[in-house]
Amino acid sequence: MRDLLPRTKNKEKLLKDKCKQDGFCKLENLNNPKVTDFIARYLEHCNPDSAFVRTDSQKDVEYIRKRSIEKGEERQLEMDGHTVHFDGYNDQARDKENTKFLLPPDKEIGRQFNSINKEKGLKEIRKYLENIMKGKEAYICFFCLGPKNSKFSIPALQITDSTYVAHSEDILYRDGYDLFKNRKFENEVEFFKFVHSAGPLEGGVSKKIHKRRIYTDLEANTVFSTHTQYGGNTIGAKKLAMRLAIKKASEEGWLTEHMFIMGVHGDEDRTTYFTGAYPSACGKTSTSMIESEKLVGDDIAYLREINGELRAANPERGIFGIIRDVSPDDDPLIWKTITTPGEVIFSNVLIKDGKPYWMGMGKELPEKGINHSGKWWKGKKDESGKPIDPSHRNARYTVRISDLENKDPNLENPDGVKIKGIIYGGRDSDTWVPVSESFNWKHGILTKGSALESETTSATLGKSGTRRFNPMSNLDFLSIKIRKYIKNQIRFGERLNNPPSIFSVNYFLKDENDEYLNGIHDKKVWLKWMELRTHKEVAAVKTPTGYIPKYDDLEGLFENVLGKNYSRKDYTKQFSTRIPEHLAKIERIKTIYKERVKRAPEILFEELEKQKKRLEKAKEKYGNYVDPENFC
Repeated sequence: MRDLLPRTKNKEKLLKDKCKQDGFCKLENLNNPKVTDFIARYLEHCNPDSAFVRTDSQKDVEYIRKRSIEKGEERQLEMDGHTVHFDGYNDQARDKENTKFLLPPDKEIGRQFNSINKEKGLKEIRKYLENIMKGKEAYICFFCLGPKNSKFSIPALQITDSTYVAHSEDILYRDGYDLFKNRKFENEVEFFKFVHSAGPLEGGVSKKIHKRRIYTDLEANTVFSTHTQYGGNTIGAKKLAMRLAIKKASEEGWLTEHMFIMGVHGDEDRTTYFTGAYPSACGKTSTSMIESEKLVGDDIAYLREINGELRAANPERGIFGIIRDVSPDDDPLIWKTITTPGEVIFSNVLIKDGKPYWMGMGKELPEKGINHSGKWWKGKKDESGKPIDPSHRNARYTVRISDLENKDPNLENPDGVKIKGIIYGGRDSDTWVPVSESFNWKHGILTKGSALESETTSATLGKSGTRRFNPMSNLDFLSIKIRKYIKNQIRFGERLNNPPSIFSVNYFLKDENDEYLNGIHDKKVWLKWMELRTHKEVAAVKTPTGYIPKYDDLEGLFENVLGKNYSRKDYTKQFSTRIPEHLAKIERIKTIYKERVKRAPEILFEELEKQKKRLEKAKEKYGNYVDPENFC
């Protein structure tokens, strides 16, 4: 089904009128009718007064930065290159309720995912977009997802009336104008397309939030976003593109994952690359940003089999990160980047005398200033009587990875990096040990990745301890059926000559007194152990649920990495197998897949049953809680 917009009758005249002669020449130089057809249709329909075409030139980049200040979408801060953007008070996060897939009547991807009849949804979004940009300037931007000139490259086109969105994408994504130039697309589905409008503004923010919509047309590789400014709803090349890329990867035999990519240093200047998937508040950013290691990407990974090897690349070149709790002690690399001159966009923080402040930064915050609610003072409340925090809990910073000291030299490698290990991490107070290695690829995907859960915290949902099912930490972004997604993972591993090791980590295990058993920096040791295991340089203890470290190896690593003693008592507490909790988890996961996933893969239940039998056998021999020494 088409997107219901008629073909522009006089495309050349329309593009000249909207883009002026300079912009028209930029589009004409693309020599790409499918691209200009799409642009013309939406310029005609959204009807901006004018449109600016962004090429890869520095002049064009600077124009958008300058316009964002002029329009008030960003404000210049005291430090050179730093700006701040404010979203509307009720437009501060991804709108899950109004984020939907446009699906034909004969298509479905699962009950877990919001969807709307495609014809109905297109009519609604078309109505919202009609003349929505009148009185505004539109920005036509071209980007490349993944390193340029590589198997990972995906061309992406954004049309938006927000300079903040265009500026953010300039930081987060590689230039793509040349990627579109002279490329002969047979149809529009061959490139990703994003159409966004903030809608009418009041006080510089979206006025009609009740019309906020984020609709994804999987057949056309197009996402529409209206009446919103928040980056997660509007920055097309990020999570909106991720949904398109998951479907594309499924059709083409590769993977799009919600994973960081990092290099861990080993012996003799060796760097071993890992990917890692962790749900929110489970340690993903703190792991990827460990000061002594290297960063390729903090959020999304494209995984491809190349010559029998697993290679990974970051589709992004920047970070749209949560700034809460970023401090010089816990996040020294990020802190240095966002507190020194250079290009940084802050969003929804507190501003006082041209300086940004946020919760958890390790400094006393001003008692008044400017934030997303306007003028702010300590004790200010919203219309419902709820206290307004000085900075929003989801306040962000946007920076380029190349501006970080721990940037990896292979960030732009067209071949990506060779992955030796995959890590799945959850927030789990009573079951998983701090680090464990799966027996093989299938065991890892099915009992670690597909069974990934995260306990909620009182800070997030008001009730702690509730487990949220989140396979591969990718549930919110899947655009294919869960059963197909899991099968794709298994098949992908079967094509690899030597599949990477798959690990699970858990930084939140507690003892009987509700005290954490992990130190905040222990993850550095777990990473070093995993690095050694991928090279088979240390032995391991086989337990019913996977391989765990030997005490002697951890004792040496704690001394070498952290300069601290590691007792056998700590080892026993951390790495004992908690059989009742493991058995309960197996039953919980089986129930989830039976009730929520239509025709879940039988291989999943088979692998869980094998693990259950191993645990029951160990219980008969050793009891409910098994000292790791019993498995040696």
